[in-house]
Amino acid sequence: MGDHKEQPLRVGAAVRRRRRALELTLAVVAERSGLSVPFLSQIENDRARPSTSSLEKVADALRTTAVELLAAADPACSVDVVRADGTESPAHQPRTRSLVRGHHQMHASEFIGDHDAGREFQYRNDQLMYVADGAVEIEAEGRAYRLGRGDTLYLTGGVRHRWRATESDTRVIVVAVAEHIEAVRDRPRR
Repeated sequence: MGDHKEQPLRVGAAVRRRRRALELTLAVVAERSGLSVPFLSQIENDRARPSTSSLEKVADALRTTAVELLAAADPACSVDVVRADGTESPAHQPRTRSLVRGHHQMHASEFIGDHDAGREFQYRNDQLMYVADGAVEIEAEGRAYRLGRGDTLYLTGGVRHRWRATESDTRVIVVAVAEHIEAVRDRPRR
């Protein structure tokens, strides 16, 4: 029995993201597509699966294509186990392992050992760094931070930073909002 099998795609979140990025209401999309507001709401909440024809109408109303919406869709499977790879790497050998498979709204990686400490990172969206073992030094926004086992550092999108392990057996977990997600900033109320 496998831990992961292909599931149908949930297009609702992709439709909602695109509609919000264009700052459109459901009513406007309904008018443009010829579909009802309740049906569009059901699509966005994955309570209804649109036919190919309906998805094309929605895509046209959102100035995109059905193919683009499907490419941005989330897999319907809600559980996916990523097992630890049983391979042992040589002692003190740095490595990186993805903790999330596929195209999702969140990405997570495990860094073991050190990496290119001079490399600067800048992610579009927010991220969290958690030190599972060892210790790291992080430079962000002109300040240096020392983190030990169990410590976390939260970085908002756009913050330039670099980090390095200060102990040989360091393990850092980095969890970030995926790059394809358009972060929604709070807008001032009118």
